[in-house]
Amino acid sequence: MNTEASVMNDAHHDPGIRERDLQPQERFEDELIMHLERDQFVAETSRPVPRAALSARATAGLWALRVFVVLVSLMVIYTFIDQLR
Repeated sequence: MNTEASVMNDAHHDPGIRERDLQPQERFEDELIMHLERDQFVAETSRPVPRAALSARATAGLWALRVFVVLVSLMVIYTFIDQLR
């Protein structure tokens, strides 16, 4: 039993983690969350998540995606309004 626990602890730090290795741990955490009281659950889930440290390339890619979405949205709105006439 101790061997399984040490394997699970090592799996969280290993970059080559296989999904099947994490499933028992994830199920255990889900069971713990299910047994929380409502105020405890709200307190745990309302904690802000820290901002991810992204490379400049990833940040630029996300900004490009935002600009693309805005442009496509404007095109869709324009087309919709044009079709109303």
